[in-house]
Amino acid sequence: MLSFITEKQSCWDRLKAETRPIFIYGMGDGALKIMSVFKERNITVSGVFASDDFVRGHSFEGFRVHKLSEIEEMVSDFVVVLAFAAGYQEIVDKIHDIASKHTLYVPDVPVIGHGLFTYDYCAENEDKIQQVYDSLADDYSRKVYANIINFKISGKIEYLSAVTTAKSEIYKKIIKPGLNEVYVDLGAYNGDTIKELLEFTHGKYSAIYALEPDKKNFKKLAKFVDGMPHVFAYNAAAWCTDSELPFAAKAGRQSAIAASSENMVAARTVDNVLGKRAATIIKMDVEGFEREAIWGAALTISHHAPKLMVSLYHRNEDIFELPLLIKKLNPAYKLYIRHQLYIPAWETNLYATL
Repeated sequence: MLSFITEKQSCWDRLKAETRPIFIYGMGDGALKIMSVFKERNITVSGVFASDDFVRGHSFEGFRVHKLSEIEEMVSDFVVVLAFAAGYQEIVDKIHDIASKHTLYVPDVPVIGHGLFTYDYCAENEDKIQQVYDSLADDYSRKVYANIINFKISGKIEYLSAVTTAKSEIYKKIIKPGLNEVYVDLGAYNGDTIKELLEFTHGKYSAIYALEPDKKNFKKLAKFVDGMPHVFAYNAAAWCTDSELPFAAKAGRQSAIAASSENMVAARTVDNVLGKRAATIIKMDVEGFEREAIWGAALTISHHAPKLMVSLYHRNEDIFELPLLIKKLNPAYKLYIRHQLYIPAWETNLYATL
């Protein structure tokens, strides 16, 4: 078995074996997913708490929502299960503070798709995981890869804090954007990553192509790029063919292609949007449909080798399937993996450069 995977017992098994009360920290989709796994595995929830700002007589799934301080007064020793995503230093610091006082787990549940990321899951996909590990371009990428996998199995946040890299360092040392980039932004949201890139190029670029399927997000994007020359914005999803797709609009980052929906959205391939023109950087954060977006950019990737920034955290299989697909389309790429500040292992991304 893979020598760099040292965590054998999943956080679910540890929680199942717990004799102390288990309290879920947070409300919302993450908590519902975790509670669903708890129900399947007969893990008992003793209660729910939230940050003080959110505790106003709320109840969640039949539990009165407490403050942490209230639980600490009632119970001397308990386990905390984090059920929301944190991407800001202040909240991350607060989570680490809780972890210093209580046993804390952050179970990994896929953003999209089903199944749990366990040691057994890794064993089933051993060859693919090893192939990715062996193909990574530097020792630090291999350390990040190992830590992310061990975190996903164990739910222990120290694996993340040991490999967190500042976004600025990734841009400066891996992407190294120049002044004449042809930038393709898939999942452009409100233009935040375009703004981010332009900070490193002092506002200089050759052309920008931005795809955003959510109508409300697209309005914000259109407003942001209004008046900018050589910027082409599309209210469309990135896909493997030009078509239409059912779409669940959530007016935020989690808007996504749905199994069925009354709302249909245009879908475009990068290759067709570019029309055989070269791209120099492609960013993909398309809520679990990165594989389809990569296939839609297959000619561009194989012929022009743009620098790639690809999310690796939406589906369980992304962490090995996406690097292998990109390497298959263009074996010349050097692959890097970096994790930016986030709990759980969101903002774990693949970077491909020549």
